[in-house]
Amino acid sequence: MPRFTIHHLTKYSYEAPVRDSANQIVLFPIKDEYQDVVRQELKITGDPELDIFKDYYGNEVGSFMNAEPHSELIIDSKLEVKTSSRPLPVDDKPEEDQWHHLYKLRYQVPYMDFLKQELFDALMEVTKIADTRQLGEMTPLEAGKILNNYVYTNYKYIKGITSVETTLDEIWKLKAGVCQDFAHMLLVMLRLINIPARYVSGYICSDKSGMRGEGATHAWVEAYIPFYGWVGLDPTNNCIANEMHVRLAVGRNFSDCSPVKGTYKGGSGQILEVGVSVSYENGVTVEEPATILTQQPSRNGLEQNSYRRYMEMMQQQ
Repeated sequence: MPRFTIHHLTKYSYEAPVRDSANQIVLFPIKDEYQDVVRQELKITGDPELDIFKDYYGNEVGSFMNAEPHSELIIDSKLEVKTSSRPLPVDDKPEEDQWHHLYKLRYQVPYMDFLKQELFDALMEVTKIADTRQLGEMTPLEAGKILNNYVYTNYKYIKGITSVETTLDEIWKLKAGVCQDFAHMLLVMLRLINIPARYVSGYICSDKSGMRGEGATHAWVEAYIPFYGWVGLDPTNNCIANEMHVRLAVGRNFSDCSPVKGTYKGGSGQILEVGVSVSYENGVTVEEPATILTQQPSRNGLEQNSYRRYMEMMQQQ
């Protein structure tokens, strides 16, 4: 049973003092038979009163206000969590039975929420991916793995060329991004073939094995598999998510699971920095690594990215 200590540090720096900031955080790991939160310490600038509630999707959400003028907001989360491996589905039911089971779920809660497709210009082009791969002749699990591998193989993992505002059309054209972008594209493809799919935010804790997404918040997808339940598919690493993936929240997309979001009164200029570090315990205590803050990309800075400029020039030729 792996045991992890995770430090998640978020810092907002404002160009001038702001006030009356209202914020929402989704930094409380899911608690179930496969994930146990041993302890969690949360420190927030100004030590505001934190109101915790559960949202529509069952995630724990914290909200707080900071009325006094402040030049920065720091949200410091330290948690210790134990995970356990979940058994993989036995994919032995006939394909037609499984697809028929999914067909019956189309208008049932909560599955209908995870089948709702976001419209964007390139949707018809993405649809061709499913049409040309005869995915309906496979089981839903096999089809999900094929699409997971497709995103992993055809998209480049490049930090800094996208932001949380990047659209699906931009991701499709760039064929590059980070885990959040990979997850959003896989969501579209799974929903196109009528597999309910939900976005998952969290952390990947792979003991520095070189898996993409370490040292930052991570994102992947859970697909609903008939006669089994939700299966995590990580297109950033082309694997099934299991005990090395710590889940924070689930939702339709990033917006439902955003670790921190809010508003304030004051100037619009701000810098967001985020750092995540993970220490591992295998029978002995391991010293926690330093948590290094990294400035997060914003839409205003995207035009300066050389890879993005190159791709845009190629598309115009």
